[in-house]
Amino acid sequence: MPVTVTSPSAASALGAPTAPTVPTAPGAGLARLNTIYRQGILGRRPEIPADFGELERRARRASSAAAWAYVAGGAGEGRTMRRNRAAFDGWAIVPRMASAAVERDLSVDLLGDRHATPVLLAPVGAAALMGDDSDLQIARAAAATGTGYILSNQACSPMEDCAAAMGDASRWFQLYWSKDERLVDSLIARAEAAGAGALVVTLDTTVLGWRPQDLNLGSLPFTRGQGIAQYTSDPRFREIVADRVARPADKPPTTVTLGAVRTLLAIARNHPGRFWSNLRSPLPRASVETFLDIYSNPGLSWDHLATLRQRTRLPVVLKGILHPDDARRALDLGVDALVVSNHGGRQVDNSIASLDALVAIRDELGAEPTLLLDSGIRTGADVFTALALGANAVLLGRPYMYGLALAGQRGVEDVIRNVVAELDLTMALTGARDISSITRDLLRRAPVG
Repeated sequence: MPVTVTSPSAASALGAPTAPTVPTAPGAGLARLNTIYRQGILGRRPEIPADFGELERRARRASSAAAWAYVAGGAGEGRTMRRNRAAFDGWAIVPRMASAAVERDLSVDLLGDRHATPVLLAPVGAAALMGDDSDLQIARAAAATGTGYILSNQACSPMEDCAAAMGDASRWFQLYWSKDERLVDSLIARAEAAGAGALVVTLDTTVLGWRPQDLNLGSLPFTRGQGIAQYTSDPRFREIVADRVARPADKPPTTVTLGAVRTLLAIARNHPGRFWSNLRSPLPRASVETFLDIYSNPGLSWDHLATLRQRTRLPVVLKGILHPDDARRALDLGVDALVVSNHGGRQVDNSIASLDALVAIRDELGAEPTLLLDSGIRTGADVFTALALGANAVLLGRPYMYGLALAGQRGVEDVIRNVVAELDLTMALTGARDISSITRDLLRRAPVG
């Protein structure tokens, strides 16, 4: 039944003008509009901007230079980041009239589980750059909004803590393939024990890309102990560190500078345990050095990936696929889903846009494979476009990080709700009653520029 919302009594008590009657129908979009406009009656504006441009501007003002470089920056000259956006601009949505799509179902089946919406939170490393207890705040926001969260391998809180913060809410775990195979197995086993619904293996970061924004600052969060909590909490990693400390290699003397002292203090703060104990211990610094040595395997091959079925009972998702031949080879190995992604434009400058790659892969492989789209998603209309072009679901990245920078957990929740609300309203205005109704015939090619 439609719901009619009348003026809130609080508004009358404050002497606010009587609110007009706002007829609403079931759906995340109208519910979100109703919430925001009712607050407007009381003179309250949203803390989190409803448009991405203003969200980005405010988040930049709230962030340090190092945080902004790492989270917002891209590879090389930034052409891949711009191309990701241009790819969305190259498609236009065609609204359809008089569809009477009053009730809309945004839920999707992914890897055997029903998700409330086709939006998942992408894994983002070193999120503490944008806010304290970042991964826990994101985890709680995901649970509060019924949004799946892919826990980052480069998190600032152990996966077990994030899982506890989420309760029964859906989470997957991202895996970076380490040089140490026993560490790979340990991380997988922990993900299984923490209730992960899938293992998401990131393929496109066997080495770091050329990232000028970070390079110009000489800034990498991991060198300060940020983003390595999955490692310092891992028993196999601690074994490797202990061995390193017990058998120190000959090293040239370190030049003592103010910057070096600050880095040492940061490492001590970010390492588990008490600050002063960490400052006197060789373990925190050895942990950072060990991480930098082994966190990702440049020799990762299809032979490595072929071992996954024997190493985990979880559904396997490969992230970073951009070519149809790689997609087909992955599926031949028996993986359960693919994430079409160029790492948000952070790895290869002048790369193909993820959305363009999605179209090519879906056209080549047909309707059967489960494909998720990552990189470039900013709005609910973007989600709609990606779904229409063949994505089963999408990953949201930078926008929720900007919400985190502005308002912590509440900011992440508001960004999610805004994106989902716009998706729902776009469905209503195009006559799509459920996600399967969002098809390519609701799009047209549009000139860019």
